Amino acid sequence: MEIWINPACSKCRSAISLLDAEGAEYTVRRYLEDVPSEDEIRAVLDRLNLEPWDITRTQETEAKELGLKEWARDADTRERWISALAEHPRLIQRPIITADDGTALVARTEDAVREAIEHNKG
Repeated sequence: MEIWINPACSKCRSAISLLDAEGAEYTVRRYLEDVPSEDEIRAVLDRLNLEPWDITRTQETEAKELGLKEWARDADTRERWISALAEHPRLIQRPIITADDGTALVARTEDAVREAIEHNKG
Protein backbone atom coordinates (compact mmCIF):
# COMPACT_ATOMS: atom_id res chain seq x y z
CA MET A 1 0.00 0.00 0.00
CA GLU A 2 1.13 3.53 -0.68
CA ILE A 3 0.15 6.73 1.12
CA TRP A 4 0.45 10.14 -0.50
CA ILE A 5 1.29 12.67 2.18
CA ASN A 6 2.35 16.19 2.91
CA PRO A 7 4.44 15.89 6.10
CA ALA A 8 3.17 19.31 7.25
CA CYS A 9 -0.43 17.99 7.27
CA SER A 10 -1.80 16.85 10.64
CA LYS A 11 -4.25 14.41 8.96
CA CYS A 12 -1.30 12.80 7.14
CA ARG A 13 0.72 12.49 10.34
CA SER A 14 -2.28 10.95 12.11
CA ALA A 15 -2.75 8.44 9.28
CA ILE A 16 0.94 7.44 9.42
CA SER A 17 0.73 7.04 13.21
CA LEU A 18 -2.28 4.76 12.88
CA LEU A 19 -0.66 2.71 10.10
CA ASP A 20 2.41 2.30 12.31
CA ALA A 21 0.32 1.40 15.37
CA GLU A 22 -1.48 -1.27 13.33
CA GLY A 23 1.79 -2.65 11.96
CA ALA A 24 0.73 -1.98 8.37
CA GLU A 25 3.28 -2.23 5.59
CA TYR A 26 3.25 0.85 3.40
CA THR A 27 5.33 3.16 1.25
CA VAL A 28 5.28 6.90 1.78
CA ARG A 29 5.05 9.20 -1.22
CA ARG A 30 5.68 12.84 -0.49
CA TYR A 31 3.59 13.97 -3.41
CA LEU A 32 4.72 17.60 -3.25
CA GLU A 33 8.28 16.41 -3.99
CA ASP A 34 7.45 13.29 -6.03
CA VAL A 35 4.64 14.88 -8.02
CA PRO A 36 2.16 12.44 -9.58
CA SER A 37 1.83 12.58 -13.34
CA GLU A 38 -1.50 13.17 -15.03
CA ASP A 39 -1.67 9.42 -15.76
CA GLU A 40 -1.05 8.60 -12.09
CA ILE A 41 -3.75 11.05 -11.05
CA ARG A 42 -6.18 9.46 -13.53
CA ALA A 43 -5.34 5.99 -12.16
CA VAL A 44 -5.89 7.10 -8.55
CA LEU A 45 -9.17 8.78 -9.50
CA ASP A 46 -10.31 5.51 -11.10
CA ARG A 47 -9.36 3.61 -7.94
CA LEU A 48 -11.11 6.20 -5.74
CA ASN A 49 -14.13 6.21 -8.05
CA LEU A 50 -14.05 10.01 -7.86
CA GLU A 51 -13.64 12.95 -10.21
CA PRO A 52 -10.69 15.36 -10.02
CA TRP A 53 -12.80 18.13 -8.48
CA ASP A 54 -13.73 15.70 -5.69
CA ILE A 55 -10.10 15.57 -4.51
CA THR A 56 -9.23 19.22 -5.11
CA ARG A 57 -8.46 21.49 -2.18
CA THR A 58 -10.35 24.54 -3.41
CA GLN A 59 -9.37 26.72 -0.42
CA GLU A 60 -5.66 26.69 -1.32
CA THR A 61 -4.10 29.90 -2.63
CA GLU A 62 -3.34 28.23 -5.98
CA ALA A 63 -7.00 27.23 -6.37
CA LYS A 64 -8.11 30.80 -5.81
CA GLU A 65 -5.47 32.11 -8.24
CA LEU A 66 -6.67 29.64 -10.89
CA GLY A 67 -10.32 30.43 -10.19
CA LEU A 68 -11.11 26.72 -9.72
CA LYS A 69 -14.42 27.38 -7.99
CA GLU A 70 -15.64 28.84 -11.29
CA TRP A 71 -14.53 25.88 -13.42
CA ALA A 72 -17.20 23.57 -14.78
CA ARG A 73 -17.31 20.12 -13.24
CA ASP A 74 -18.07 17.94 -16.22
CA ALA A 75 -16.55 15.54 -18.73
CA ASP A 76 -15.43 18.41 -20.97
CA THR A 77 -13.30 20.00 -18.24
CA ARG A 78 -12.09 16.80 -16.52
CA GLU A 79 -8.68 16.88 -18.23
CA ARG A 80 -8.22 20.55 -17.33
CA TRP A 81 -8.77 19.66 -13.66
CA ILE A 82 -6.30 16.75 -13.89
CA SER A 83 -3.69 19.02 -15.48
CA ALA A 84 -4.18 21.56 -12.69
CA LEU A 85 -3.64 18.87 -10.04
CA ALA A 86 -0.45 17.67 -11.75
CA GLU A 87 0.87 21.22 -12.13
CA HIS A 88 -0.17 22.28 -8.60
CA PRO A 89 0.08 19.15 -6.41
CA ARG A 90 -0.70 21.17 -3.27
CA LEU A 91 -4.30 21.13 -4.58
CA ILE A 92 -4.56 17.34 -4.14
CA GLN A 93 -6.56 16.28 -1.09
CA ARG A 94 -4.52 14.28 1.37
CA PRO A 95 -3.72 11.73 2.52
CA ILE A 96 -4.62 9.27 -0.22
CA ILE A 97 -3.96 5.60 0.43
CA THR A 98 -3.78 3.13 -2.45
CA ALA A 99 -4.25 -0.44 -1.24
CA ASP A 100 -2.78 -3.53 -2.80
CA ASP A 101 -6.25 -4.81 -3.76
CA GLY A 102 -6.64 -1.96 -6.27
CA THR A 103 -8.81 0.29 -4.12
CA ALA A 104 -7.93 3.73 -2.83
CA LEU A 105 -9.28 6.04 -0.16
CA VAL A 106 -8.94 9.64 0.86
CA ALA A 107 -7.90 8.77 4.40
CA ARG A 108 -8.75 11.91 6.37
CA THR A 109 -10.40 9.97 9.20
CA GLU A 110 -9.29 7.11 11.42
CA ASP A 111 -12.11 4.98 10.01
CA ALA A 112 -10.89 5.55 6.45
CA VAL A 113 -7.33 4.57 7.41
CA ARG A 114 -8.63 1.41 9.08
CA GLU A 115 -10.68 0.63 5.95
CA ALA A 116 -7.54 0.99 3.82
CA ILE A 117 -5.70 -1.39 6.14
CA GLU A 118 -8.54 -3.93 5.75
CA HIS A 119 -8.41 -3.58 1.95
CA ASN A 120 -4.69 -4.20 2.10
CA LYS A 121 -5.04 -7.47 3.98
CA GLY A 122 -6.67 -8.92 0.88
